[in-house]
Amino acid sequence: MTSHPAALDDLDRKIVAALVANARTSFAEIGAAIGLSAPAVKRRVDRMREAEVITGFTTMVSPSALGWRTEAYVEVYCDSAAPPRRLAEVVRDHPEITAAMTVTGGADALLHIRAEDIQHFEEVLERIRAEPFIDKTISYIVLSHLLSDSAEAGASPATPADETNRR
Repeated sequence: MTSHPAALDDLDRKIVAALVANARTSFAEIGAAIGLSAPAVKRRVDRMREAEVITGFTTMVSPSALGWRTEAYVEVYCDSAAPPRRLAEVVRDHPEITAAMTVTGGADALLHIRAEDIQHFEEVLERIRAEPFIDKTISYIVLSHLLSDSAEAGASPATPADETNRR
């Protein structure tokens, strides 16, 4: 673990851009595109992972394919004694909460929730409201995504790649 951010050169930035575009792109494909060998790309990726520039790889799945067709954002208002770490403990107990953050403004936190349907969403909301330090919530049901290719929309399908080239 590093105590300061690692300096990235142009090749590192190109590698990161390729992985952001498609995390399954092989090191050989990245190397061919930027003029490095696959082992050289791997060394750079390993270095960036060690420096916590690259913090992980993920698979994006369409929420509706999993039956999660209802989406909402919920503002959470807490009593003054609720530290953020206590709220973090609570949100980790709800698999329906896909993102949670403290925010400026009137609310103390904002939650992104995915649920099967409105009834399921209401059950999740009731569980959240049952916490003794939560004063109130304000919910916003998502009707449609204006940026349909955003991560929040869940619209980034995995693209096929030969994983064996990477290892």
